[in-house]
Amino acid sequence: MLKMFARIAKTGIVSEAAPGPGDAAAEQLGIEVRRVVDAAFAGSLHIRHVDAGSCNGCELEIHALNNPYYAIERFGVHFVASPRHADVLLVTGPVSRHMEAALIRTYEAMATPRWVIASGACACDGGEFGCSYASAGAVENVIPVDVRIPGCPPSPLQLLMGLLKFSGSL
Repeated sequence: MLKMFARIAKTGIVSEAAPGPGDAAAEQLGIEVRRVVDAAFAGSLHIRHVDAGSCNGCELEIHALNNPYYAIERFGVHFVASPRHADVLLVTGPVSRHMEAALIRTYEAMATPRWVIASGACACDGGEFGCSYASAGAVENVIPVDVRIPGCPPSPLQLLMGLLKFSGSL
């Protein structure tokens, strides 16, 4: 136990520094998202997220959108539990064969008009997994996709930019 404490004391703090007050990129993107959400969705955009078989890297970045730094809900974007309440379906990961039917049912349960965003390299093109006996590959092989957000995983800023790209396709 003492060896472990000595190693911790020797190593010190290794986390990255918190963003400074001059980092206004996220705030500017958020304000633009808010403007678009107000205009296109009467002030509130509801997203249903489906993990179709990812490594959870994309999910960590999506969860970061809800942390105090990004706080995406203040811009009118909300994650919902039911596809019946959602405007947009956000899908991460390559579509595993076990999730294929669930993804289709979720898509069909959404009210029309409905949109699909593929987030991450795996959702966009199958990533490392591609098509195989266990994977249907990209989301567009199973349901129609309106917007792709590339990256492995896409950062919260890239996700915000993808939401803006989505709103530009309306």
